[in-house]
Amino acid sequence: MQLAKAGCDVTVIERRSQVGGRTSAIELEGHRFDCGPTFFLYPRVLSEIFQSVGRDLFEEVPMKRLDPQYRLTFGAGGQLDCTPDLDRMDQQIGKISPRDIGALKRYMDDNRVKLSKFRPILESPFSSAFDLLSRSTLSAAPYLHPFRSLGKELEQYFTDPRLVIAIAFQSKYLGMSHFQCPSLFSILSFLEYEYGVWHPIGGCSQVSQRMAEIATEMGVEIKLNEPVTSVEMQGKRITEMQTNQGCYSADAFVVNADFSHWMQKFIPNQKRRRWTDKKLEKKKYSCSTFMLYLGIDGRYEQLPHHNIHISSDYERNLREIEVDHVLSEDPSFYVQNPCITDPSLAPEGQSGLYVLVPVTHQHPHVDWERDKERFRETTLNSLSAIGLSDIRDRIRVEHCITPKDWEDQYAIYRGATFNLAHNLGQMLHRRPRNRFKELDGYYLVGCGTHPGSGLPVIYESSRITSKLLLEDLSRH
Repeated sequence: MQLAKAGCDVTVIERRSQVGGRTSAIELEGHRFDCGPTFFLYPRVLSEIFQSVGRDLFEEVPMKRLDPQYRLTFGAGGQLDCTPDLDRMDQQIGKISPRDIGALKRYMDDNRVKLSKFRPILESPFSSAFDLLSRSTLSAAPYLHPFRSLGKELEQYFTDPRLVIAIAFQSKYLGMSHFQCPSLFSILSFLEYEYGVWHPIGGCSQVSQRMAEIATEMGVEIKLNEPVTSVEMQGKRITEMQTNQGCYSADAFVVNADFSHWMQKFIPNQKRRRWTDKKLEKKKYSCSTFMLYLGIDGRYEQLPHHNIHISSDYERNLREIEVDHVLSEDPSFYVQNPCITDPSLAPEGQSGLYVLVPVTHQHPHVDWERDKERFRETTLNSLSAIGLSDIRDRIRVEHCITPKDWEDQYAIYRGATFNLAHNLGQMLHRRPRNRFKELDGYYLVGCGTHPGSGLPVIYESSRITSKLLLEDLSRH
């Protein structure tokens, strides 16, 4: 959209039958499920992108702000219906930990300042270590505490470990535990309470679909079912991409495929000094997800739109995912019940449930062909913790995605659905750069590049990349 607005001749080559990648839809017998993201947060970035091409996001993609944003249940006891009304939140917090009344407001006030300091960093390219000396980075430095984990950061506010988890679980949007996630990501929970959790009518996939329609109206040509099969290069420059349908030459190529998978498959190892196969294998990768998409009879009226259940031994659950690389017997999980908000997503008399369980990325300890059915049973048993004990009797449609499927069907390296982990060694200038320095005329967008994972920052990566590409084209 942005490049077409600037006057570029743009062709999108898409390997699947629909646009959006993980932010697309799975449609089964009248049910429509979001494939990946279901939380739409911080619409400011995408709103500004729509405005830049003369469109209004909320007119193009109607959305509803959710209250409660989600329900949190704890295996160790307790429940929070998380609402942007901080007084109502304090009432609930008081039932869990009276000592922590007022802590959320203090957290919000501090992170409001933190985001204002950090925003210029998220909106700027990081091309080298020298960018760490920029005025915006130096101004933000006192607020970032780079060597403090997110969990330790939130312990500065909350004494009850359940409340730390309640404000820290968003680190899972990055595929990391709050013990490993840098403290700067305390802004994630702030964004939800400050700017809302939204449901696009038709699901998050509707955002991708509408963008494709607008891009097409702007003259962009979109080629579906057309995977790239090989890449032609002269020196450091990609000259042509070949697909199963033809060949494409261009002044610039923007790649939004999974970074590590794409590099290993299409760019010769000797062309990648910094990102060789050996170095890619040594990088830290996010967790993966085990997914169930369930079409059921009736509707769970008592269940909110978003539901997060925290394992009774959350620390052990995280260790099993990130360190031991085994499947948990008592997993944490997320359930979306979107038909409570948007009945259009299922046939009359039915509804859809989206079930996500964080699990290890592909690892020799887990064989999904062997373990899939057993872990499905574990997952369905676990759903009784949020009142879905009769779920098996109500399932009419079912689809499953395992980490192996993420790798094989969605071309995601190791099935790590959130891509490269967001530790200090893989952020800012140490993350794959939007203007990929090792090749000429080659640019990156998506969760594998700066700024990182999560829809708002992925959309921001598109702004950064578009600006860099247009700057380079203007010089030639």
